[in-house]
This record gives sequence, C-alpha cells and structure tokens, in this order.
Amino acid sequence: MKASAFLLSSVFVLGLAACETAKQQSEGTSQSTAETVARNSMTSMEKNGIRLTPFDDSPKYPEAQMRLKTPATGSTVPSGAVAFDYDITNFVLSKMSGGLTGNEMAVSEKGQHIHNIVDNQPYTAHYTTEFTKNIPDGQHVVLSFLSRSYHESLKHRGAYDLRMITVGNAATEPMSADLSAPHMFYSRPKDTYSGNDTKKVMLDFYLVNTTLAPDGNKVRATINGNEFMLEQWLPYTMEGLPMGQNTVKLELLDSRGSLIPGPFNTVTRTFTLQP
Repeated sequence: MKASAFLLSSVFVLGLAACETAKQQSEGTSQSTAETVARNSMTSMEKNGIRLTPFDDSPKYPEAQMRLKTPATGSTVPSGAVAFDYDITNFVLSKMSGGLTGNEMAVSEKGQHIHNIVDNQPYTAHYTTEFTKNIPDGQHVVLSFLSRSYHESLKHRGAYDLRMITVGNAATEPMSADLSAPHMFYSRPKDTYSGNDTKKVMLDFYLVNTTLAPDGNKVRATINGNEFMLEQWLPYTMEGLPMGQNTVKLELLDSRGSLIPGPFNTVTRTFTLQP
C-alpha cells in the first residue's frame, strides 16, 4: 500500500510539473505572438515605390536621464570651442543597443551616444559626457538627446535638454525662438549610406512641447516629392529609395493642416545612397 501511495503521489507531482511547464510555454508563446502582432500592426505607407513604416521594438530605457551641466541655460560663453559637460544616469554611452529593426539599419560601431544639435543644423555625435564644439558667435538654440547605437533618439522627458546660449559677441541679431512653444528638430537620415545600409534608412526627428495624434498635430514628410502624413512620434524605416541623392522635407502641422510657427518646424535635407 505504501508503495502504491508513493507511486500515485509521484505521478501527481509529475503531472503538476508538466502542467506548469506547458503553462509557461503557452504564456511564452502568447507573449511572443503578442509582440509579433504588435510589430505587424505598424501600418506601412507606400507611394511610388517608397515604403515608410513606423517601428517600436527598440529598448526603451525609461529610467535614462541626461542633465546638461554646462553651458548653463541663458549663459554667455567665450568665442570658439564651447565646452559641454553632461550628467547621465541609467544609460551607458558607447554600448551597443538591442532592437531587431534598429539593428537592420546603419549602426555606429562606437555604440550609444549623445546627439548635439545647434539651431537645427546637422547633429554631431558624442560618445563621452565631456567634449568641445566650435559654435559661431551669437545666440543659439541647443538641443541634446540620448541616442541608441543606430541613432534612434530616446523620446521621454528626461532624455533631452533644450536651452539657449550666447557665444562670444552678443551684438549679432538675437535668435527668435520661444522654447516653451512646439518645436520639431531634424535628426536622421544624414550623410551617405552604402551597401546593406541602403535597404532600410531610418527617418527620425525630435519633438519638444508637443506630440502627434490622428486628431492633433502631425508631421508631413515629403520624400523625393512623395507626401506622407505621420500621426505617431516614432522612428520610421524608409525602403525603396533610389541610389544617388534623396531629399526629405519635414513640416510640423497643426490639426487643421497649417504649419505651426517656429524657426525649426520646416526643414529640408538631402542624403546619398551608394552601392
């Protein structure tokens, strides 16, 4: 009897273990399926062979924080090389980022970094918290934000800094920019792409004091003359681009389709694809 009881108990325990394993496998499969469905729900837009697709499978780093210590907001600094100094927590510069879609595109071999943008000119990438950058005399708007290794921006509040500084002689015409108003800054694409990097090219921009919605503000992206209306603040992959020079124009629009006033809310850039 004791042997029979032990056998029945063993069978019961094994049965429970098998059920738990099956449950975990089922939950894992369900989670994987849910993630796949979420990725596939990102609707593509296509015009004249150019396909634009939002993606949202990059690591989020919600605890990442960046604080620009110097130059101080509103400060005046000497002409020439301006010294920048940041505090960064919960984010590692020079580390490679995860993310399936992002790593299918151009990646910096130096890893994660800071994008530093002055007056919405093309950004410079920096892999340390301290660096210098030559900036002309005058008033300037400086946007800094944390970037994944494939140049996709972190878009939560603690991941960016926006301020105005004056370099050198302040006698030049002052910059007209209300930093509390809605602004859009251009980030990617940039420069030249070659080889496999030409198959998918990332479109990424930075919004401050606004976001996008179907019934709210939007970004009109005109790619080689083809208009796409963007209703989500996400990065996008561009596919089907021709070799040679390509053009992207971005415009920040209100819910009525009118351009939102601001010095940076319309911008046109070119970039090049080569075999």
